[in-house]
Amino acid sequence: MTGLHERHLAVSPEWLALYYRHPLELTHGEGRHVWDADGNRYLDFFGGILTTMTAHALPEVTKAVAEQAGRIIHSSTLYLNRPMVEMAERIATLSGIPDARVFFTTSGTEANDTALLLATAYRRSNQILAMRNSYHGRSFSTVSITGNQAWSPTSLSPLQTLYVHGGVRSRGPYAELSDERFIQACVADLEDLLGHTRRPAALIAEPVQGVGGFTSPPDGLFAAFREVLDRHGVLWISDEVQTGWGRTGDHFWGWQAHAEHGPPDILTFAKGIGNGMSVGGVVARAEVMNCLDANSISTFGGSPITMAASLANLSYLLEHDLQGNARRVGGLLIERLRGVTAASPAVREVRGRGLMIGIELVEPGTDEADPEAAAAVLEAARAGGLLIGKGGGHSTSVLRIAPPLTLTVAEAEEGAAILADALHAAG
Repeated sequence: MTGLHERHLAVSPEWLALYYRHPLELTHGEGRHVWDADGNRYLDFFGGILTTMTAHALPEVTKAVAEQAGRIIHSSTLYLNRPMVEMAERIATLSGIPDARVFFTTSGTEANDTALLLATAYRRSNQILAMRNSYHGRSFSTVSITGNQAWSPTSLSPLQTLYVHGGVRSRGPYAELSDERFIQACVADLEDLLGHTRRPAALIAEPVQGVGGFTSPPDGLFAAFREVLDRHGVLWISDEVQTGWGRTGDHFWGWQAHAEHGPPDILTFAKGIGNGMSVGGVVARAEVMNCLDANSISTFGGSPITMAASLANLSYLLEHDLQGNARRVGGLLIERLRGVTAASPAVREVRGRGLMIGIELVEPGTDEADPEAAAAVLEAARAGGLLIGKGGGHSTSVLRIAPPLTLTVAEAEEGAAILADALHAAG
């Protein structure tokens, strides 16, 4: 155990998780690579939990941060803030939500917490519909709507949460159905659930479940849900904390795979837009955003320095078509991973969209999740020079792969080869 690790344990909560038997101290990064305190170099396929979205030490972002820091770092929302207004204008346009208003926070947890506040105030209801296997943050309100027991430490809640089928395509009672019949069954479940509830405020859903192991429903499920929700006056909150900004390749927002009935009522975002700076936010149509009848501010949300970073990051992403790169290189990577895992009895499924890929591990010959195998592969990948993540609903048995969106074909090939060796070594 290193001295820093010992110091960490002495002052940190026991529930603050660290990866690896011998945790890493990352000291610097460049592009898609990071270095640890011992000088070891790693190909980064997790980006600080999908947060280093474009690249480590992206010159355009670091320059914007340095220049803004030289002017003013902080002011709060009590004063006009040009970078915040400029960023809000761009996000309002990109969101697809008509007459959109934008409120900035410092994290995805806080963004989802704000969305819940808006929805419950607007509908005058504390009842929330959420997806099974979901994750929405670590605050008191967001753990109470998280459908993944491993990340929800208390049953106490200010909300009444009811869970809906549909977030996991390949497990559960509808897994064997065709996509069309799967959607029909999930819609019937939602209709039945609404017949037994009083007045739900909203359905909150991740288009692709992140912590849950990069699972997703068939395209069109949330469009079918939306038809039912609109009939009952229930809002739809799309949690785009992990799926936004083009990561899925096919779409800029995850909700666009379910766009038949238009954009969500509320959209939340965070993680990658700041490329490591603490940025989150909520987009909603004016009627919903303006429903609060009390004062509110944000001390740190939308700070000049985080907005400067986000503006530079968003401009780089759009100008270099990183969504297209996620589609092209992500498509290649997922096919390579399917190829190298095809003969492995421990791999149940390789799934994902764009640069958001999950490899689900099971005990060979069974359908039982194997978190020990996932931990072993994580260690072996690190030894080979690759950093990945893990997650999953039943247990942490899914390898999560989400590199920066500037990933090259050569780096995708290199990462797939390291993963192949890691799977072989672990198993």
